[in-house]
Order: sequence, then C-alpha cells, then structure tokens
Amino acid sequence: MSVQDKEIVLSVKDLVIHFSTDHGYVQAVRGISFDLYKGETLCIVGESGSGKSVTSKSIMGILSANGRIKNGSIMYQGEDLTKVSEDEFHRIRGKKIGMIFQDPLSSLNPIVRIGHQITESMLINSNRLKMMYEEKVSDELVAYKNALTERNAGIASAKDKIHFLKIDKEKVKDSYVLHHQNISAQMYRKSQETKNLLTELAGDYNRDVEPLEAKLHVLKSKIKGQQNPPTADLKAIEELKGQLAELKAKFKAAIARIKEKGRKEQAALRIERIKERRDNRLACKKIDKEYNERIKQARIDYAKAKKEFHEKFDDLIVEKRSIFNEKSKVAKAEVKAYAAELEAEFFANKKELRAKLKDARTEHAKSTIKAELIALKDKYISSLRITKKEAKEKALKIMAEVGIPQPEKRFKQFPFEFSGGMRQRIVIAIALTANPDILICDEPTTALDVTIQAQILELINRLKRERNLSVIFITHDLGVVANMADRVAVMYAGKIVEYGKAEEIFYDPRHPYTWALLSSIPDVDSKERLEAIPGTPPNMIYPPEGDAFAVRSKYAMAVDFKKEPPYFKVTDTHYAATWLLDPRAPKVKMPVIVSTRIQNSLKAYADRKKEGK
Repeated sequence: MSVQDKEIVLSVKDLVIHFSTDHGYVQAVRGISFDLYKGETLCIVGESGSGKSVTSKSIMGILSANGRIKNGSIMYQGEDLTKVSEDEFHRIRGKKIGMIFQDPLSSLNPIVRIGHQITESMLINSNRLKMMYEEKVSDELVAYKNALTERNAGIASAKDKIHFLKIDKEKVKDSYVLHHQNISAQMYRKSQETKNLLTELAGDYNRDVEPLEAKLHVLKSKIKGQQNPPTADLKAIEELKGQLAELKAKFKAAIARIKEKGRKEQAALRIERIKERRDNRLACKKIDKEYNERIKQARIDYAKAKKEFHEKFDDLIVEKRSIFNEKSKVAKAEVKAYAAELEAEFFANKKELRAKLKDARTEHAKSTIKAELIALKDKYISSLRITKKEAKEKALKIMAEVGIPQPEKRFKQFPFEFSGGMRQRIVIAIALTANPDILICDEPTTALDVTIQAQILELINRLKRERNLSVIFITHDLGVVANMADRVAVMYAGKIVEYGKAEEIFYDPRHPYTWALLSSIPDVDSKERLEAIPGTPPNMIYPPEGDAFAVRSKYAMAVDFKKEPPYFKVTDTHYAATWLLDPRAPKVKMPVIVSTRIQNSLKAYADRKKEGK
C-alpha cells in the first residue's frame, strides 16, 4: 500500500507557534506541515531548539502559558486541536493521544509505589456512570466549550498586541539608555587609561632616577668630611644634580600633558554625555508619544475586536450552552434511570439469593450461595466503577506486556528500585493504560545507555505492531531512528527542511543540515573523522533571513542569505528545502563521510540479502 492510500490519523498544516517573552516573540515553530498515517512511525529529528518538542506539546495541548498558536491547524478525528477547549483535551489527552517523556525519573513520583502510579489514571476515571454521562453529552459540551475557547482565544490574541507594543517601547528606550551607559563606560575607561599612563610614567621616572641618586649618594659619602674635596667629584655631583633636575622637570611636564589630555577627553565625553542625555530625553519623549498613540490605537482595536468576538460568538455560546443544558438534563435522567435499574436488579437478585440461603439445608449449598452473593455484589460495584482489583489486573497485564519481569512483585516497589530502562518501561505502561491511538515519544532513549536504548526502541516497535499504534518519535540523533522510522522529518529553526521515507533520508539525503546530522553520527565502518556542526542555532526572536542554516553551512550560496528556499521535489515522497536543488545551482556533492556510509550500508544490505538467499 502506498503512503497516499493509508489512513491519515493526524494532519498538521502550516503550524506557527510563538512564545511571548520580555524580549519579544520567540518564533519556535514557523509553518510546518506533516501527516501521520495509521500504524506508521514518523520520526522528527533535529538539534535542541529546533521546535520538535514544542510541536509535540501543541498536539497534546500542553504548551506553556506564554505559548500561542498563531496559525495553522492540527486535525484529529475531524477536530482542529488548535481550537478545542481544555475540557475537550481532557477527553483526548492520554486517552486517545499518549506521550512518553525524555526522563522517566522526572516523570515518576519517587515516593509513590509503581502500582499506584500505573493505576492512578484508571481509578481517577473509574466512575462508569460519570463516563456514561460524559459520553452522552460530549458532543454538546465540546461544541459549547470550543465556541467559548475560540471567542476567548481571539480576544486574548488581540490583547497580546498591546502587551508587545509595551515591550517594544521599552526595548527601543533601553537602546538609548544603553548608548548613554556606553559613554559613561567610555569615560571610566579613559580615566583608567590616564591613571595607567601616570603609573607607567612614574615607574619610568623612578627607573631613570634611582641609578643617578645612587651615584650622587656615593659621591656625597666619598667627599663627606674632606676639607678640600676633589674638583672632579664636585663637578660630577653638580652634573648629577642637573640631570636629576632635568628629569624631574620632564616628568612634571609629562604628567601635566597626560592630565591635561585626560581632562580634555573627560570634558569632551562629559559634554557628549550631557548632549546624549538631553537627546535621550527628547527621543524617549518622542518614543513615548509615538508608542502611546499606537498602544491607544491597539486598545481601541482590542475593544473593537472584543466587541466583534462577543457579537460573533455570544449568541452562538448561549445557543450551545442551552443545547448542552437540555442534553445534560436528558443524560442525567437516563443515567439516573440506568443506575436505578442496576440497583433494582441487584437488590432483586440479592433478595432472591438471601431467600435461597435461608432455605438451604446443607453447608455446601450455603457456601455456594454466599459465594454467589459476593460475586453479585462485585458485579454490581464493577458496573458502577472500575474497582482497584480490575485496575490492578490491567496494570499487571500491561507491565508484563512492556517486559517488566515479576509484575506482582514490581507492582509494590518504588521508582528508585528500578533501573533507567525499567523506569522507561513503566512510563510506557502508564501511557498504554488508556489504549491510545497515537503515541508521542519525546526523546525516550536520551537518558539511557546504548544497550538499553536498543531494547526500548524494539519494545516501542513491538507495541506499535501489536496495538496498531501510530507513533511520532522525536529525537536529535538520526542514528537512533535508523531501524524504526517509516518516514523522517528533519527540523531546523522551527521549519521542516527535509522529509521523506526513512530509506530516502538515509540513502539519498539532499539538505546540507541532513548531511551534517549524518556526518556527526559515530560509525564503526567509516574511517573519516566525524564532522561537528559549526556554530549554534539562531536566536528565534530574530530568525535569520533566507535559509536559517546558511550561516552554519559551507555549501551556502548568496541566495541562501536573501531568500528562503521552497520545497524541491526529489521523489513523490521526498522533498527538501534547499537552493542546492534548484536547476540553476552549481552541482555539489555530499560530504565523503556521508557517501561512504551510504555505500557501506548498501553493501552490507546486499550481503545480508545474498546470505538470506
């Protein structure tokens, strides 16, 4: 079956996510699109900060409070998850879309037994009558809450503009303050330079004077007490005194020049600082006036938008709420009737069994009827809620399924009694308790050693096959996903720069960033030196113009710094956003280390195939 013929379970289109900070918007995700098919593993690969985890959190509806989905859609079962309410996410999160996080130890409570943590979600949602009621009113409740959320989200988005105009105003004003501070810093540096020059001059003066003073002292000691000292000694003393006087005069003159120069520099900078301070005050007043007008207009626009959203949604919200209230009344009556029916049936059967017990003549008959009474009570309680016994039985079954030995014993232990790999198996077990359709794995093997990594990857693959799960696997290491990915999306600076089938990404990579990731994977067969990716990811408050990877790529062309590349088609399932695929671009070969690895992998595959035959 081709990719196009498979069932799409999740579709992300043009997703844009920003985070509000004191420094501006962080553009974490910038217009990504991908589809997840039934029963496949889609791996999203990239460095830290590329937007992988933010994408997964937006799917789960757990973005931080300052996160905003600015554009795009996340379609799941006909619903756009970017527009649903938190109540609707409660119905989806965990139950239909599960998630495994990076560090199992931080995901588990260290002082709570494993069994309680696995069964907790089952017991919290154990009320079958409540679940029955929620199922009956879910469509009406979701429609009401979604309308409410859409209205409030629109109003919040309009209000954000006011907040960021205030931030922009302060940033612009801070730039003037910073320039003023730079002048003060320059004055301090000049002052220190003057002090250093004076210290250096004093040192030079002392070095020149000391030998002369020493000679003068020797000569004075020599003629001391003499009635008629030699004329030569007297002449030498006078010459030395003259030299010392000359040096002292030069020293004083040099000190005066340095101090005068320092005073002039400080005076000039002081005048500049005064002028700058005056200009800053005027500029800040101008900025205040300009931004206050813009903020005032933004407040007017906000009030207008708020009114429009209320006009657009209030009647709809009232209508949806009315429909929900009517449905709720009917559902409550139905659930109450069902509960009464269960209760009546239970007491009727109980009464019948008690009558039989009263008439029983033998001990065996009495014990049999008593067992039936206990079973009847258990059945009645089970019809009302999930019991601890049921939750434990399911937990033990899942623990065995994920490869935890002696589940009965392990059920009572604490997280610190488990190894890293076993803790990750527990986290996987918790994610599976609600039988989700989609499993998101956010770097689940990063904190584990290589051997345990392989075991966890194999476990995820097996669970995917047995449960027909669709998996989104997030990692920064292409080597981790080589044997488990069906398709791969390579992310950099909030964008998918290349995507395709796993074999296309590994055997025919086209984007320089994909080459860089492949070049940095340790390999036992390649003799070439591993290549580090130079530089660091860009500041996403100010994303670079053109191709974001250009500043770190040795294959970058002039156009990469000016214009963002579109997606170029390699095959029907393989696309890459790089100007190197433009027909006008010069032909560039991939790095030798990558081509060598591809050749070695293909050769090894051919050898294995030959041996298999």
